[in-house]
Amino acid sequence: MSERIGFVSTRFAGTDGVTLESAKWAEVLWDYEHTSFWYAGLLDRDSASSYCVPEAHFEHPENVWINERIWGQHQRDPLVSRRIRDMASYLKATLYDFKERFDLSILVVQNALTIPMHIPLGVALTEFLAETRMPAIAHHHDFYWERIRFSVNAVSDYLDLAFPPRGSNIQHVVINEAAQEELAWRKGLPSLLVPNVFDFEIPAPQPDDYTKDIRTELGFAPDDIIILQPTRIVPRKGIEHSIKLVEELKNPKYKLVISHAAGDEGYEYLNMLSDLAASSGVDLRFISDRIGDLRKTNTAGEKIYTLWDLYPHVDFVTYPSLYEGFGNAFLEAVYFRLPILINRYSIFARDIEPKGFRVPLMDGYLTKQVIEEVRRLLEEPDYRKQTVEHNYAVARRFFSYPLLRRRLRTLITNITGLD
Repeated sequence: MSERIGFVSTRFAGTDGVTLESAKWAEVLWDYEHTSFWYAGLLDRDSASSYCVPEAHFEHPENVWINERIWGQHQRDPLVSRRIRDMASYLKATLYDFKERFDLSILVVQNALTIPMHIPLGVALTEFLAETRMPAIAHHHDFYWERIRFSVNAVSDYLDLAFPPRGSNIQHVVINEAAQEELAWRKGLPSLLVPNVFDFEIPAPQPDDYTKDIRTELGFAPDDIIILQPTRIVPRKGIEHSIKLVEELKNPKYKLVISHAAGDEGYEYLNMLSDLAASSGVDLRFISDRIGDLRKTNTAGEKIYTLWDLYPHVDFVTYPSLYEGFGNAFLEAVYFRLPILINRYSIFARDIEPKGFRVPLMDGYLTKQVIEEVRRLLEEPDYRKQTVEHNYAVARRFFSYPLLRRRLRTLITNITGLD
């Protein structure tokens, strides 16, 4: 029996983790002939199966106004409470419209009942599910207790109510073991662990005519060695360790490349990294102006490439993060058969490392042993090939679509009672 499944979040657009994983879920559900529909404040999905409500986006002016008055303080004004309730009431009405318009049978809430970037939407979803008793799957990527910026707030009542809510019609899904334990301890809620995945059954895309000039277009010489940091420029990504690594490798042909922009929280950090690279003699390149979600041209007529266009031309990946909810960049590197340096952030050490991957590992700092392992992966082709092929096989076993199919089948069976 096929189900009509409604995905709900603040945003389904771009290459953020929630958007990417949601698309993978929809793809696998489609294999079981379940149809997916989309609700968010920002959407890049087919308009025929989407319901865009601008007020549901976390950057909507009304939500921004609310957030400015609830985080970092202990007391909220009655006006703020009133505007939260008014916006929640409006959004709840749109959820009823979404359900009726597409005749939905199951709701899949992607992180909107997890991280409280949009309190009114969380309240609206909680009330909607309580009133309709509609079967729902709440997919949790980032809980509020995992982020320091939410620790001081004036909305503890709403956090208790809706992030996440309780309800016998709601099945909870987490992406790592630590989140599973914390959810049980803090909320008394059971959950199913579904890690992030890639379709390792299908080989990574190869360069084509569009990308044959990518090295020249991005300013690299034919013999340059590209070491990629595929992250945003924010402090928790530990990019200073990547600069130190390239410095210690002592080869002017090694170019450190950062693919994503700084964002609102990273400009001071970006300036620090630039100064550090200059003083260390490291050729650091920022290419976010040439990397986008889709292939296109900019106003100067230059090609915009995707991150996946760049990967086949990369020689090594650095990922010295201090914290990650899971770490999609790790799986991407493995998928493109690239060696990668990892800082043993807690989720990697607990959920990923025990699977048997072979990667240079640092514990908060670089050692000579780690640097020499990276050098060997860069300079010995046979050793490099043996390593990346091993990692691909491990990922195919533990983090590929067959696992996602089994877990989603369990969730849908729990809801419908049918295999």
